Amino acid sequence: MVDHDTGVLLWAHPGRDQKTLEKFFDRLGEDRCAEIRLVSADAAEWIKNVVGARCKNAELCLDPFHIVQWATKALDEVRREVWNAARRDGQKAVAKDLKNARYALWKNPEDLTERQGAKLAAVAETNKRLYRAYLLKEQLRQVFALKGADGIALLDGWLKWARRCRLPAFVKLAKSITEHRVGIEAALTHGLSNARVESVNTKLRLLTRI
Repeated sequence: MVDHDTGVLLWAHPGRDQKTLEKFFDRLGEDRCAEIRLVSADAAEWIKNVVGARCKNAELCLDPFHIVQWATKALDEVRREVWNAARRDGQKAVAKDLKNARYALWKNPEDLTERQGAKLAAVAETNKRLYRAYLLKEQLRQVFALKGADGIALLDGWLKWARRCRLPAFVKLAKSITEHRVGIEAALTHGLSNARVESVNTKLRLLTRI
């Protein structure tokens, strides 16, 4: 547990489940729990349940990184589908290119090497289905880059596109995002993420290794 304002580590305990999280709120006490206004977390249902029960005045903001990670997984599902189709059709060269293009598809455009940029351009030219999945992933990432009202407006457009994109993985993703819409909008409105807690966790792991 990390304070969003200061970045200070407040509490840590072995375990990652509902009972563990409840230990923190037990120590915090009912009055201080009532003072909490914003909580960031991933979309685990058990976190939502505990925060909803113990922090009556808090909004739960779903971490943007985890939401974009859902899109990356959906993109890779599409990549595997077209890769397997190419293999079944005996298109060995195409299948090899698709396998080698996965890092170009996963990475942010600004981080691509020259070779990866060329791979992505080849996908755009030769596989419209896979490239459409890539664009859906990137536009969802842009939602969280914009934040606020602009991010929410772009999310509306993204959902309309995803629902009619004819890519089952992204149609399913659109449904999941709709189900978690309240927490996603809260993150966009307040600009919160799990970046602080992830940074602290990385430092703790480094100290443990040392």
